[in-house]
Amino acid sequence: MTGDPLPRATTADVRERGARVAVLPVGSFEQHGPHLPLVTDTVVACAIAERIAAEHPVLLLPPITISCSHEHAAWPGTVSISARTLYAVVTDIAESLRRSGVPKLVLVNAHGGNYVLSNVVQEAEGLALFPERSDWHAARAAAGLATSGQSDMHAGELETSILLHVRPDLVGPDRVDHLAEDRPHLLTHGLHRYSGSGVVGRPSLASADKGRHLLDSLAGSFAGHLAAL
Repeated sequence: MTGDPLPRATTADVRERGARVAVLPVGSFEQHGPHLPLVTDTVVACAIAERIAAEHPVLLLPPITISCSHEHAAWPGTVSISARTLYAVVTDIAESLRRSGVPKLVLVNAHGGNYVLSNVVQEAEGLALFPERSDWHAARAAAGLATSGQSDMHAGELETSILLHVRPDLVGPDRVDHLAEDRPHLLTHGLHRYSGSGVVGRPSLASADKGRHLLDSLAGSFAGHLAAL
């Protein structure tokens, strides 16, 4: 498991696999505190999608690496596109897949700010969004994470654990814990109003073993979404 963003399949490989479902990782390019890279969400999305493709007959696509990260704009390096653009890119990809004989598409989203993806799936036929909140909840429980989803909102125990498992070389030493349970106007003010470091969670509690269990659980949860398609 590498979190490699570039699938290595040839067109002959794809023809032989004959997948009717494609998997599209959706990441971001945004700050993740002092210890994780800007590409964290993309690495996480690719790790989940790669694991899914190893266990299910799906077509693995390369990731969308820049998405809707406007709430992180206060930090250098963060780059965003509009929700309109993300909507258009995803729907164009889905239509192209249909023309090539792959009628179903799963969006493997690793950035919580991509709210528009729910509307894409809601409006279209043959699309699914993964992981859903229940999938993340089950994965947290399976991995024994100490922090809740509310507390572990960004660059915390969960994301750091997955990177420690798949790309430990990308995890820096400065794991600064910060909790901000009350974030009433996050979308209005941005995350910088609630965290000076950019972290909301406890990255100090992360481990590679937790990251492995998180991916194990998510890979198991995916079967239900595949069946629903």
